[in-house]
Amino acid sequence: LGPQLAEQLKPTRPSMRVLFVSGYTDPKILADLHLEDRMAFLQKPFTRDALQLKIRDLLMKESAASHP
Repeated sequence: LGPQLAEQLKPTRPSMRVLFVSGYTDPKILADLHLEDRMAFLQKPFTRDALQLKIRDLLMKESAASHP
């Protein structure tokens, strides 16, 4: 559901960042996501610190890409 929603929103919000979160351990899930530059994945369960770091990384990645 999440990947399909992100794909549908992409044309109207091309700079949107997406953080996918899942508790499933099947490696196929991550492989099927086809993560792009503005996307990241976080495996459940996670700590508050891990969430903060993932969000920071996602925002910094975007910032670095827009400022060569």
